[in-house]
Amino acid sequence: MTATPSSWVVATSNRGKLEELAALLKDAGVVLRPQADFGIEGPEETAPTFVENALLKARHAARVTGLPALAEDSGLCVAALDGAPGVRSARFAGAACSPADNIQKLLTLLENVPDDRRKAEFRCVVVALRGPLDPAPLIASGSWRGRIARAPAGTGGFGYDPIFVDPTRNATAAELSFTAKNRLSHRAQALAALRSMLAEPP
Repeated sequence: MTATPSSWVVATSNRGKLEELAALLKDAGVVLRPQADFGIEGPEETAPTFVENALLKARHAARVTGLPALAEDSGLCVAALDGAPGVRSARFAGAACSPADNIQKLLTLLENVPDDRRKAEFRCVVVALRGPLDPAPLIASGSWRGRIARAPAGTGGFGYDPIFVDPTRNATAAELSFTAKNRLSHRAQALAALRSMLAEPP
């Protein structure tokens, strides 16, 4: 896959994710267009793994638009909850829940869990397809280890960022600057790996 400038559809409706993806791929020779530009609604995410959900979303966007597609699936995995919320991170508190609802549910479940057992990990899988039938999709992943705070802090980021504490900064992801988060995050790691793949000759 070449790095020559081309339009790619991004299979997400999450504005925060789109901004991070655009920033992290700004020099990769691709022009990212959100699926909303094409009136696309994402498919139901029914797969049990991040990579399967990412592939499902990317193939759907590529099939509808005829363009190369980029999709990512990510979530928060908490050790004390056997990896939950995992692939259900966006819908942890219910189908129509808000990020605040998800955070509240998670904090409630961890209310009596001591600090040394509040370990968590953000995981991200990114998939790039040349087209809907691409037999060899590019797949990259990243992870960001930390712990869950006892109360939200910070106003940046999105999702679970206000309660995810980065151990190297002793601050939540929502307290980090946009630039700092994009050096540390699971999404940054996955996109860095994808950038390397995009730079390789076909």
